[in-house]
Amino acid sequence: MQIPSSPDPKPVKDEALSRSTQLMEIAKSAAVAVHDPLLEAFRSNMVVDYKVDLHDIVTIHDKRAEAAIRAFILKHEPNSAIMGEEGGQIGNGAIQWYVDPIDGTANFARGLAFWCVSIAAVIDGEVAAGAIYDPVAGLMFAADLKASYLNGTPLRSRSAHEETRATLITGYPVSRDFRIDGRDVALTNLGELVETFSTLRRPGSAALSIAHVAAGWADAATGFGVNAWDVAAATLILKNAGGRYEPLTLGKVAGGSADFLCPGYIATGAGANYPTLARVARSISESRIATAAAQRSEIAARA
Repeated sequence: MQIPSSPDPKPVKDEALSRSTQLMEIAKSAAVAVHDPLLEAFRSNMVVDYKVDLHDIVTIHDKRAEAAIRAFILKHEPNSAIMGEEGGQIGNGAIQWYVDPIDGTANFARGLAFWCVSIAAVIDGEVAAGAIYDPVAGLMFAADLKASYLNGTPLRSRSAHEETRATLITGYPVSRDFRIDGRDVALTNLGELVETFSTLRRPGSAALSIAHVAAGWADAATGFGVNAWDVAAATLILKNAGGRYEPLTLGKVAGGSADFLCPGYIATGAGANYPTLARVARSISESRIATAAAQRSEIAARA
C-alpha cells in the first residue's frame, strides 16, 4: 500500500519561504500573461489537431501560450529549466518548472468553461511554488511553501466526512483505461464509485479539479493518467490547504517517486474518509504494478 502524503506543513526557513513566494508570483504573472490571447481564442472557430490519438487534442493556442509562458519565466528567472507539455524540456537551470499552458484542451477547444493554466516551480525535487489560473472564472489558485491562496486570500479545504454524501471528480475510465484494465473491470470500478458517492463528475482538467478540492467545492478527485505538468502545482495547493494527496505509481515510476511524478493520485479535502475510493484506486494501481512487473519478467526471460 502506498502511503498518503502528510497534510501537515513542514517548518520553512525565512530564506526558503521568501524564495518560494517570489517564484509563486512569477508563476501567477506568467499565467496572467496569456489571459487575453486565450480568452480571445476560447469559443472561436479554432483548428484542432491531435497528438497520440483522437482523444489527445492540441491547438495552436496551447503552443503559443506555452512559448509565451516560457519566455516570461526565463526573463524573470534565468536560472530555470522548463518542462512544458507541448515543447518538452529546455534549459538547465537550478529551478525546474512544469508548465501546462491549457489543462483541459478538449474543453477549451469545444467551448466548455473548465480549463486552466498550470505552472509549478520545483527546487531539489520538491514543489516550491505553483499557480493554477482559470481565466474564464477569473480564479487564481496559488501556493508558496507557507500557504495556499485563492485570489490572494488564504485557502482551506473542507470535505464531507462520508463518501456517500461527497462529490467525486474523476476522468476514469477513458479508452486507455479500457485497454489497460479491461473494459469489464474498468466499468465495474466506475460502477462502485457511482453507486457509493453522492455525485460523480467528469469535468476534464486534473489541475482544476484538484484546485476545486483544495477550495472545498468538490470533496475528492482521482486520476490514472496524469503528467507532472498537470499536477505539480495542484499537489502543493491542495496540501497547503489542508487536503491530502496520495500518489499512485501504477507501475510506471519507482516507489517513493515524488508525488507530482506519479501518474495516478487520490486527492481529498480536509475531513474526508473515503474507504471505497481508496480501495478502488489502490486496486487499480496494484493491478497495473503487477502487470508491469510480469511484463518485465517476461522480457528478462526472453533476453
